[in-house]
Amino acid sequence: MKQDRVETFLQQWQQVRPELDCSPMGVIGRLARAQQLISARLLPVFKAFNLSAIEFDILATLRRADCPLTPTELYQTLMISSGAMSTRCEQLVQRQLIERLASGDDRRSCKIALTSIGTTLIDAAVEAHLTNETDILSPLTLDEQQQLASLLTRWLVANE
Repeated sequence: MKQDRVETFLQQWQQVRPELDCSPMGVIGRLARAQQLISARLLPVFKAFNLSAIEFDILATLRRADCPLTPTELYQTLMISSGAMSTRCEQLVQRQLIERLASGDDRRSCKIALTSIGTTLIDAAVEAHLTNETDILSPLTLDEQQQLASLLTRWLVANE
């Protein structure tokens, strides 16, 4: 079986510190390496739609919510700062992908909604994104993908 980079690191640790159990490094290292490789494969799809990763996330969040959201709801969902959210939203407004809807209750408040252009764009981008993710996961069988998802869910529930 072919060896990954992390296995090389583990073997090196075994050579210099054989008394250490470095198996946690194997799991964490592989998760970190997987994140790097996945990101490198996701970004070209977003760029094909003239979107950054965060812009894709903003539009996708609005699309799956299927209703306007406040900027606070958006930035809390996406775990970015309110300043970063404001900047990105302004850029998306300028590109006519989202619009700000004034609140009838509070003049200082607004909600963010997809425009029809934004909806069309994110629908196409999500389809391409899913095709890409399917390709990224193709070395694993469907059963293996489900097992991996289950294990990651268990870990996330315990750590989030």
